[in-house]
Amino acid sequence: MFLSSLDIVIVVLYAVVLFAIAQWVSREPKGEVKDTEDYFLAGKSLPWWAIGASLVAANISAEQIIGMSGDGYKIGLAIAAYEWQAAIVLIIVAKYFLPIFLKREIYTMPQFLETRYGDGVKTTMSIFWIALYTVVNLTAVMWLGSLAVNTLTGVSLFWGMAGLAAFALAYSMYGGLKAVALTDILQVVILVIGGIIIAWLTMGMIGGDSGVLGGFKRLYTELPGKFDMILSQDHPSYNKLPGIWTLLGGLWVLHFSYWGFNQYIIQRALGAKSAAEAQKGLVFAAGLKLLMPLIIVLPGIAAVMLAAPEMGVIDKSVLDTASDRAYPEVMKIMPSGLRGLIFAALIAAIVSSIASMVNSISTIFTMDIYRDKIAKNKSEKHYVTVGRITAITAMLIALMLAKPLLGDMEGAFQKIQEWTGFVAPGIVAVFLMGMFYKRTNSAGAFAMLFVSVAVSAIFYFAFPDFPFVNRIWVIFLGCLVIGAIVSHLTQLPKAGQSVILSDINFKTTTAFNIWTVIIAVILIALYATFW
Repeated sequence: MFLSSLDIVIVVLYAVVLFAIAQWVSREPKGEVKDTEDYFLAGKSLPWWAIGASLVAANISAEQIIGMSGDGYKIGLAIAAYEWQAAIVLIIVAKYFLPIFLKREIYTMPQFLETRYGDGVKTTMSIFWIALYTVVNLTAVMWLGSLAVNTLTGVSLFWGMAGLAAFALAYSMYGGLKAVALTDILQVVILVIGGIIIAWLTMGMIGGDSGVLGGFKRLYTELPGKFDMILSQDHPSYNKLPGIWTLLGGLWVLHFSYWGFNQYIIQRALGAKSAAEAQKGLVFAAGLKLLMPLIIVLPGIAAVMLAAPEMGVIDKSVLDTASDRAYPEVMKIMPSGLRGLIFAALIAAIVSSIASMVNSISTIFTMDIYRDKIAKNKSEKHYVTVGRITAITAMLIALMLAKPLLGDMEGAFQKIQEWTGFVAPGIVAVFLMGMFYKRTNSAGAFAMLFVSVAVSAIFYFAFPDFPFVNRIWVIFLGCLVIGAIVSHLTQLPKAGQSVILSDINFKTTTAFNIWTVIIAVILIALYATFW
């Protein structure tokens, strides 16, 4: 047990405050009952600051903190491409995708696919997304989170997962998206403060008398290879982050799939007061993403030096066996009290992502499958109840599957990206063609989805050394071509299916445009510095 009594008090206090806030924001006016818009889209009342904070809280979970810190230990700063490129993608999504979704007043991504391609594509993707979020995303967050809990408390991996799942359900199930999004403000504050503290203290340990800046200078000087954003071809991890292709290739496809067409991410923006408020929320999230490598990747790089023989602060044999334990091992050496705050930050990130995922699973199942296929014309209260039951069911399934699927896996973050890369090219192609190419029809959409999975599987087994980022890019381009050919060889889309863009306002505010330029300049400077 590496948590002191003070640490435990801090964690318990965090849990109590979070639960109290969730119940307070979830309360209903006297005489009113939650309807589906209230439960699944927060009554379309979310302000920009809640949207931005909730986006980052939903994204930054055990998969990132544990997985990316482990990759920071093995690879270095290059893994930050997943964070910094996301900032640009968020801005593009805000300007060009969100206005379309909000103008059509959709609840879910499958609902958009139905309006564009018909019921077949919608049902197929609804089932796929429910399976993906439950079997891959939810299991990964719970398993990696339980690794940290196990390292610091000694609680078994299964009961660690069960505790995280129960806590996430307890504070989020009653209030739905509103409870998740508004409590995420607290989660992000704790996450950022805790992350900055752990980065500050590790740099101080490395710097010694030279202080924090001296620690960073020493780390940068003695481990220069860990600060290369663009890996050379002879780097052991080149097949995961293939040099310049991380900037030019398939990583963008993964980003657009995740930030643009991923229900548990985009659902916050769909719950905005207005399109302008949603756009401000996404640019705020883009700014927060610039900080994330400091919070997530830097402690993993620091672990390399802290585990070196001359320092010997961390057991190197543990990290060489399982790099995903880098962040928990760094947490162990934090002072009492601060360790509790950092542990609370980690728990905040984990339960926020769990709550977000189960809310999206329940939204898709209830609104796109149950309401449309199983039980039409039921009361709003009935559908909200079904959503809550779905959330519990998804959590139980993930709890049972986590260890069999991930128990022997090292480097879970990269492995999850590879799995996602089987379907991301098809998903992005289907949405982009659907929004911006009127001739695309349902046959073309099915062709793109099939090619994405089938060709990815062929590449995976036939060319195992081919970088998966490049594979994603090649297959994405192929999907666009196949989608256009099949659509032209088959019947025209049905009347009303093509997206009409003439009535959609893509204009953004002056403040949005200024912040876009600022973020772009910062990113250019970061890449120029760490190229």
